[in-house]
Amino acid sequence: MSSSDRQRIERVPGSRRAKLTPAPGATAEPTPADDEVPDTPAEASGVSSSGPNDERLRRDVPPHY
Repeated sequence: MSSSDRQRIERVPGSRRAKLTPAPGATAEPTPADDEVPDTPAEASGVSSSGPNDERLRRDVPPHY
């Protein structure tokens, strides 16, 4: 890998931060996801492993002090 194929650090005038140049082959546009990612492992496997208190635990919220 040559030094021209890598990201470089650039100074930002008037700022204490620096920024990186874009990675080789990267684009600025986001790409849409192919499939939606399931929220829980149970949804991913297709197995329902809910117990008797699961719905109550999802509804309960902690007290605000």
